[in-house]
Amino acid sequence: MLRTITVGSYISVQGTYVRTLTDGRIEVQVGDKTFVGLPVSNSAAA
Repeated sequence: MLRTITVGSYISVQGTYVRTLTDGRIEVQVGDKTFVGLPVSNSAAA
């Protein structure tokens, strides 16, 4: 499943969901790299 995270104020990353961490951040994988950040809200369509 693809998920989008924010990795700072202006950078977002979209990749394959790996896991949710205890502090609410999620981990996604893009190729051979793994990124951790806050998930982007799903409520964009209103």
